[in-house]
Formats: sequence, structure tokens, C-alpha cells
Amino acid sequence: MNDTKARILGTSGELFRRNGYTGTGLKQVAAEARAPFGSIYHFFPGGKQQLGEEVIRSSGEEYARLVFAILDAHPDILEGIEVGFRLAGETLVATDYADACPIATVALEVASTNEVLRVATADVFTSWIDAGSALLRDRGFEEADARRLILGFITSLEGAFVLARALRSTEPLDAAGATVLAAARACLTHVSENASPGTPRHSHRACDRHHTTVAEEIPGVHS
Repeated sequence: MNDTKARILGTSGELFRRNGYTGTGLKQVAAEARAPFGSIYHFFPGGKQQLGEEVIRSSGEEYARLVFAILDAHPDILEGIEVGFRLAGETLVATDYADACPIATVALEVASTNEVLRVATADVFTSWIDAGSALLRDRGFEEADARRLILGFITSLEGAFVLARALRSTEPLDAAGATVLAAARACLTHVSENASPGTPRHSHRACDRHHTTVAEEIPGVHS
């Protein structure tokens, strides 16, 4: 990739992550990327929308590699989950609560206003779900459990980022990580209990019971 284009993409990704899509101007991108303003339209003739779409897709892919590399580096998936949430909290603190998910801010902005960018964020999230489901299946989770748990992992992480940045506290990430850990542990425990030869595994029932129990403990969920 051309060095100037790479700087524009990288700078845009950081600005979108921190300031949002609408809060970032192309002149600001050019200045911080140390690139001529005209080079933006040279590499992205579709203007800001094309730049936004490419940033979403490239930064989403890069972030997925980072997160799933952390999970994959730990033979014990429970340890990987714990480390993932802990490192997310440490990164927030180190960046003064500025660096969270690279596409979440944009996803919230464009969900009802820009179909091209909404589709791009949806494609990225779908790729995360597919990759995470495959990783969990390889670690012994049944297919339905794997999808349910990775959805829980992603939604817990994304929601915790929002609260953590607003509260300027890592407590939401700690709580979210503990909840995902408990759900994963419940599934693995049930799989282990039913792992004898010829015995069908129905770990999704244990997961369903766990998720129901957690929901019942949250005030107002079933009111």
C-alpha cells in the first residue's frame, strides 16, 4: 500500500475512534496524516464516505486479529477471556479512556443515517462473530454455544467500553468479563459432564440456564 494512503487510513482510524465519523473533518485528517489535502480524493475519489468505509473494514480486521490472537494464545479459553477483558481495561487507562473499539463509535453514528457505512460495520461485526464462533468450536464448545458465547463476548465488550469511557472507570469491563467467564465456564462444565462415549452433549441447555439466571438477577429485566 502507498505510504501516504496508509497514513491517511491510520490517522482516520484513530480520529474516527476518538471523535466519531461526523466529528472528524477531511482537513484534519490531511493535517494529522501529513498528507496533501488533494491526496485524500486521489486515493479515495468517493470522498469521506469511501474513506470511512475503507477505514471501518481495515481497522475492524486489524482489531479482530488482535483480540482473537489474545484468545488463541491461551490454551485455557477461560484464561484468554479474562486476559482479553483485562488488557482492554489497561489500554483504556493508558490512553486516558480514548482508545476502545475502532468501529463502535462510527457504528452508532451511521446505523440509521448512512447505509453504506452501516453495511460496512455489519460486515465487520459478522466477521468477528464467525471467527470467534470457529475459535470456540475448536476449543470444544458446541456450535450453538459457540455463537451464543461470542455474541455475548462482543456485546459485553462493546457495552462495557461505552460505560467505561463515560464513567472513566474499568469497573464495567471487570464486570462484563466476569459475566462472560461465568457463561463460558457453565458451558464447559456441562460439556465435561456429558463427554462420555455415546452420550449426547447438550451444553447449550446449561448456557441457556446460565443466561436466564443472570438476566433474572438484573433489576427490571423481567419486570
